[in-house]
Amino acid sequence: MTAQWTELANGVLVRRYAELDLSVGLVTGDRSALVVDTRSDPVQGAELRAAVREVTRQPCTVVLTHAHFDHCLGTAAFLPATVWAHPRCRDDLARGGAAQHAEALTWSRAQRMPRDPALVPPVVPDHLVTEPVEVDLGGRRVLLTHPGLGHTDHDIAVWSPDTGVLFAGDLVEQGADPDFTDAYPLDWPTAVTELLRLSPRIVVPGHGDPVDATFVAAQRDDLATLADLCRAVLARDRDTADALSASPFDTSTTLAALTRLHPPDMETYRAY
Repeated sequence: MTAQWTELANGVLVRRYAELDLSVGLVTGDRSALVVDTRSDPVQGAELRAAVREVTRQPCTVVLTHAHFDHCLGTAAFLPATVWAHPRCRDDLARGGAAQHAEALTWSRAQRMPRDPALVPPVVPDHLVTEPVEVDLGGRRVLLTHPGLGHTDHDIAVWSPDTGVLFAGDLVEQGADPDFTDAYPLDWPTAVTELLRLSPRIVVPGHGDPVDATFVAAQRDDLATLADLCRAVLARDRDTADALSASPFDTSTTLAALTRLHPPDMETYRAY
């Protein structure tokens, strides 16, 4: 798959990459443009910046949906742009990026990529989303919002109200199960419900194809089913094997969610 821009609405585009099935976004206004996520390292970020310049020569602002390596380590290519993120994303990146670098390197070598990622200190965001923030691009306002705990404790969604397009980051996943590595499985369904309150026409997941609200609602319901199973395991009303068989997600995804509950007896979970 060759990466290319797809226009979802006037001045609202998504760029899809075969690597990690990643989707990044671009929203243009009369005075500036907003880039949603920056890829996995400065080299990939530079490719994205060049692709943005094919669409617009306007100055860019960056928003990071969260601090996982594939979404944030390309930001240096956009400097001196303003960079928006949640405070906990800022704090995570301010620690120097060791976790992100390790994940990037592990993934790259597992996939036998032709080069290792360029491991440089991550850019620390300088503008924080502590409450819903409107970014004025000139003739178009875009809302940045943190809908609650979900895929991480610092997810940001990007809402273009005039077009009905929502960039959901990894709060929504298409083509694979949601990733619970750093997730809050009991809270995630509520965060997605908050996104659905916006009544989006098109939702761009962090990975996979754009989807509609019906898809998102169905995934939210699956997340809610898993949350109920997690609560039952915590209450010892169900055991792990029962939860695995009843889960709408595969075994590894369900175990990742259960592990995030920090149960008192982790050996029970490691046995499956």
